[in-house]
Amino acid sequence: MSKISVAVLGATGMIGQRFIQMLEDHPYFEIEGLYASERSNGKKLSEVLKVRDHVYLDDTMDRTIETMDISKIAKNCRIAFSGIPSDLAGPTESQLAEAGVAVFTNAGSHRMDPHVPILIPEVNPEQFEAVKDQPTYNSTGGYIVTNANCSSTGIAAPLKAIDDAFGLKQVFVSTYQALSGAGYPGVPSLDAVGNVVPFISHEEEKMESELAKMLGTYERGEFKFAPFKVMANCARVPVVDGHLESLVLDMEQQPTLEELDACLSGFRGEPQKLGLPSAPVQPIIVRHEDNRPQPVFDAMAGRPERARGMAVTVGRLRQSNGYYKAFVMSHNTLRGGAGGSVLNAELAKAKGIL
Repeated sequence: MSKISVAVLGATGMIGQRFIQMLEDHPYFEIEGLYASERSNGKKLSEVLKVRDHVYLDDTMDRTIETMDISKIAKNCRIAFSGIPSDLAGPTESQLAEAGVAVFTNAGSHRMDPHVPILIPEVNPEQFEAVKDQPTYNSTGGYIVTNANCSSTGIAAPLKAIDDAFGLKQVFVSTYQALSGAGYPGVPSLDAVGNVVPFISHEEEKMESELAKMLGTYERGEFKFAPFKVMANCARVPVVDGHLESLVLDMEQQPTLEELDACLSGFRGEPQKLGLPSAPVQPIIVRHEDNRPQPVFDAMAGRPERARGMAVTVGRLRQSNGYYKAFVMSHNTLRGGAGGSVLNAELAKAKGIL
């Protein structure tokens, strides 16, 4: 079976290069071209490398970066994986969809558009139906599917599992977000080293609105947001990869901690049932040690090998004064970035929407 040709947009950036990592030797997809701004045109990937914890194939390292070309991408590719900045992503992704390309994007430009799903395949696969209401879907076959914000992604699956089983009333979340979430070169060293920055622009608002959209429903052509409230505090910490998030939950029911543990560790979604290549066998891992999860131990959780960094890890489950508390760890540029988009595209193929 021939593979589907794909383009990687923003190939010189951190997320773009995570896309390349996830797409190397992929069973469904084949990279047709690596695209970035004009200043990188003609450079080899080896000259602009940002990802330092993955050994790329020699052929991949020798690939040449090209200037973004909508018509060329539309002619040669069914899919564009977008890791370009949000200010450029909005118009570029719209043009690609109008030209018949299926766009799977990590950017936030279209997340709150009326017929664009913020998709996490384990959480809201039924919302994929929204793409069929995008004007371009029926005219050119193109459409846009977005990732959630990386910090929203980390807690979405645990919240989904808990809400389905026990009901959620309120979610209080505090995030401790890695430097790579700011892109490359990221936060200036004088701000980051030995310091915590208690502000990430628009992050708290994005978490509160995106989680409500994802954990709601799509009915009769519109999204209905989840009824429970989300309140977020977000901080940047001196960690390279891996977002740690502290949860305090107000729930409809009062399960035992054993019941809550079983709910989370037993959770499986559509990607697991379908056996998608980048889906972790166990999407939520529950740790019982007093000092887990931690970025150094748990950011790369997930198996098989292709799904490393695609599982989320929950630890320190506790109950106090009628509330439930936990910590959640996820890899922000894999599960919360490029890996999430690749898994979305795998689901699209399985659903016959490619």
